[in-house]
Amino acid sequence: MTLNRRMFLGATAVASAALAAPMVLADGHGKPRVVVIGGGAGGATAARYIAKDSKGAVDVTLIEPTRTYYTCFFSNLYLGGFKQMSDLGHSYGGLAASGVNVVHDWAVGVDRDTKTVTLAGGAQIKYDKLILSPGIDFVDMSVPGWDITTQNAMPHAYKAGSQTELLKAQLMAMPEGGVFAMVAPPNPYRCPPGPYERISMVANYLKNNNPTAKIIVADPKPKFSKMALFQEGWANHYEGMVDWIGEDFGGGNVSVDASAMTVTIDGEETKVDVCNVIPAMKAGRIADIAGVTDGNWAPVNAANMSTNVDPDVYVLGDASQQGDMPKSGFSANSQAKVCANAVRGALTGSKVFPAKFSNTCWSLIAADDGVKVGATYEATPDKIAKVDGFISQTGESADVRKATYQESEGWYSGITADMLG
Repeated sequence: MTLNRRMFLGATAVASAALAAPMVLADGHGKPRVVVIGGGAGGATAARYIAKDSKGAVDVTLIEPTRTYYTCFFSNLYLGGFKQMSDLGHSYGGLAASGVNVVHDWAVGVDRDTKTVTLAGGAQIKYDKLILSPGIDFVDMSVPGWDITTQNAMPHAYKAGSQTELLKAQLMAMPEGGVFAMVAPPNPYRCPPGPYERISMVANYLKNNNPTAKIIVADPKPKFSKMALFQEGWANHYEGMVDWIGEDFGGGNVSVDASAMTVTIDGEETKVDVCNVIPAMKAGRIADIAGVTDGNWAPVNAANMSTNVDPDVYVLGDASQQGDMPKSGFSANSQAKVCANAVRGALTGSKVFPAKFSNTCWSLIAADDGVKVGATYEATPDKIAKVDGFISQTGESADVRKATYQESEGWYSGITADMLG
């Protein structure tokens, strides 16, 4: 099915109409209060839908330190020369206009006993329901020689914004015939096809600007999302440029030296000009501070995204451990709608519908050469479980691939409007 902005927003409008006309449950302190931490695809969507569908009956506060949200999805296209950074940046003005109290500050504490969130500025905000959507943080020293202090020399660019711009600047400054290296992350991580779309976009830039350059990928995994599609694309568009070194060939035995700009793969040291280190990941720190993680991710109930340790705290998107769904912007948006329906129902007595989820991940390999993978999911007692799925096929026509890319553009327009108004 081809998805465009009108279809994406039209489907959500129908759902919103079905969820209207709540009945507020009095609890002794006026309106029920929902606090959402994190203004990405999960948090912004949940905040907007609760505020919009409750028609002002629920007091919704979104805590997000940045004033401009840069999407991690589509940021690889900036590296490839298909987007500008301004195309990826979005304000929270529309969200505020929809009735959400947007607070630009860091959440630094959660007291689940008193149901209080503490901000870096010193303020404390009470909640009846707390939704955490903090995205990812990195596991220290998961790549020997790399930590957050070396990110300027060897950027991760897996949180969009300044790191993305830094990696692009380093790419543009590569000497003729230079070497670009990537250290790919272990499972699970944000956006499974993301590192390989990035390789494609880096290769696209180098083909057009530095065609004798080489790309090395050290990967701790034996296979990766859309592997056959990417490898077909690399052979078709960037023959001889990309050297992927998987687990079986030492890709998991990697260390780096940021001061010397070297990458050592299975004992063999290589001097590189740019090194994109994407470390192992875990839930954003506020989830750990709130005491809802297992040390890495936050286990949740599939029916409503509530945490296993506290029914009044919910975790969305990348930070959650929920079952079969990949960590993606589409997944977070889908989970947020289920969560928003459940939270609003719990606070106002409105109807709660059975949880259903969906996801699609698009990737661009070269100009007008788009591929996708996706699935639908349902809530089971144990997890969010995959029902069925689809994936682009190798050998597809140029027309099909172009249509797939155009579909991704329609989705991007739709999801950003759905999140932020």
